[in-house]
Amino acid sequence: MLGQLITSFVSTAAFGIIFNVPRSKLFLCGLVGMVGWIVYIALNINLHTDSVIATFIAAFIVGIISQIFARIYKEPIIIFSVSGIIPMVPGGLAYDAMRHFVENDYNSAIQLAAKAFMLSGAIAIGIVFSEVVKQIMKKPKTISK
Repeated sequence: MLGQLITSFVSTAAFGIIFNVPRSKLFLCGLVGMVGWIVYIALNINLHTDSVIATFIAAFIVGIISQIFARIYKEPIIIFSVSGIIPMVPGGLAYDAMRHFVENDYNSAIQLAAKAFMLSGAIAIGIVFSEVVKQIMKKPKTISK
């Protein structure tokens, strides 16, 4: 478990470097990715939640933390959210799907590609949903007469 935490932190911070995140914010980017991965592992492995649901919730948490950090440190939210979702991106699954296509194992390839597509969609929906929640919370309350 500790190895996964360290790896998710380092990989997220490394992608922050690739995305030209300011050096002073690399630690925070690593922290966002690590927290997202902790949530994913806690839900998927420990609580046996479906991986798509676990990915959605983890991406939602990444989105919320990214919004908080963006507001506190006055940086664009994309700095934290893009690097924060990196540990959850199903790159290995997509690679396996393509490998099965090349090997003419179409049944396995379609199953893996569908799973990678659903995980990618869960990441996108989780990030968007966090923005929707932020907009709802920010909306001024109207006084009815």
